[in-house]
Amino acid sequence: MATQIFVNLPVESLGRSVEFFKQLGYTFNAQFTDQNATCMVISESIYVMLLVKDYFKTFINKEVADTSKVTGAIIALSAESRAAVDTLVDTALKAGGKATKPPTDHGFMYQRSFQDLDGHQWEILWMDPKNVQ
Repeated sequence: MATQIFVNLPVESLGRSVEFFKQLGYTFNAQFTDQNATCMVISESIYVMLLVKDYFKTFINKEVADTSKVTGAIIALSAESRAAVDTLVDTALKAGGKATKPPTDHGFMYQRSFQDLDGHQWEILWMDPKNVQ
């Protein structure tokens, strides 16, 4: 079995977060969904567990980061083209996300970023396949 990644993110409102990410085209695994959490499917090997903050706290021994003040992580996802980067980020912004910085274009790599409704930073990027080994 290939290694999978499960990113766990605290959220204020599970329903609000689900609606936001549905607008971005993501689906959710009902088998791992209840009033405290849901499993967002990014790909066959990438999942994001959205956890209500009080439930998230049961997994940690520290305070939950206040993402209105600090960035604890950047969740970076690849896209199939520059246009796909723009489409996903533009959709996120229309759904209530916030741009975090201007687009970056290195020629061989193009990236844009946004904050979701809970302030988690996402970066969507395209890399020219000719430059990736």
